[in-house]
Amino acid sequence: MRININENFGKIKQNYLFSDIAARVKAYKEKNPEADIIRLGIGDVTLPLPAPSVRAMEAASKEMGVKDTFRGYPPEYGYDFLREAISRHYASLGTDIKPSEVFVSDGAKSDLGNLVDIMGDNEIIIPDPVYPVYVDSNLMCGRKATLVPGSADNGFLPMPPGKKGDPAVIYICSPNNPTGAVYGFDGLKAWVDYAIETGSLIIFDAAYEAFITEDVPHTIYQIPGADTCAIEVSSFSKFAGFTGTRCGWTVIPDGLESNGTKIAALWARRQATKFNGVSYPVQRAAEAALTEEGVKACMENIAYYRKNASMLSELLKSKGIFFTGGVNSPYVWLKCPNGMSGWEFFDLLLEKYGIVGTPGEGFGEAGSGFFRLTAFGSAEATAEACRRLSAL
Repeated sequence: MRININENFGKIKQNYLFSDIAARVKAYKEKNPEADIIRLGIGDVTLPLPAPSVRAMEAASKEMGVKDTFRGYPPEYGYDFLREAISRHYASLGTDIKPSEVFVSDGAKSDLGNLVDIMGDNEIIIPDPVYPVYVDSNLMCGRKATLVPGSADNGFLPMPPGKKGDPAVIYICSPNNPTGAVYGFDGLKAWVDYAIETGSLIIFDAAYEAFITEDVPHTIYQIPGADTCAIEVSSFSKFAGFTGTRCGWTVIPDGLESNGTKIAALWARRQATKFNGVSYPVQRAAEAALTEEGVKACMENIAYYRKNASMLSELLKSKGIFFTGGVNSPYVWLKCPNGMSGWEFFDLLLEKYGIVGTPGEGFGEAGSGFFRLTAFGSAEATAEACRRLSAL
């Protein structure tokens, strides 16, 4: 063939980070078939769906088998019952988000990658280290990103650039993936103020807000003025264990506009063209997760993962190893010992201790020499990993 292709794909790494990890683990397992490997790398949940969601999905599936209650294509923006449930969730956090401002999707990752469709050629600002989809989705479109480095000195919570520049699209994740660090009210307000002053847009990733235990923002809309400069993306994946079920949402306030164009109208048009909605049984399951009974069940699962994070944190404290996360997040972000790179530490943990984690280099230059462990394994596996790591 002689068609033109999107050459911007040549600007991103050939393989996705977790594909590289899977390939290395597979090669090791082939050479060591008896090895007992503990996987603390990919941030995938291991507990089953909460019972209220399972019951709701079963009931909805039965409805799909009856002519009078069968449903075809779902609404592109989500069924009203789920949009209203998500609106009530925001009300419980002290914010006012209307159901019409909620757009249901098949997950936060999809929305974070697809939002670039409605953006023009803007400056991109992204705190580093960072979830790869932020950078890669912009590189695929030919855009360049300015990385604001996080470090041990700033607790991996970088502040806005000191010099006010042109309007930009700014990505913020809090609690952060991969570092587990979370912005306080003052830190997040600094970014909102910067966005307002420069005419910028913040895309805020709140996928891990359910893990917050301290007095820090659960949503960017707890910050005054955020409804004029911020889109929020969130998910049922970590809150309700929907990583394999797929359901999330994006909030675009009605007042969010640029040069007289409403951002919500662009997103609505994009979704109507390229997305056919989330299935009815899944949306009923998501709705059930936000009921009083559902929230209780979800938080019991999150408490389980928090205990795992606490085990990992206590081990690192006992070793005197610098780390962030582990409190308001399922991730623990640690400094590799003895000046090792993240990939060197990855090989050491795999080959000597049978533990899989994620090298910090996979999240950007500022991740060099750091390493991410997740608390999403079983309690037994996490305890065994801590036992093995105690010999480190």
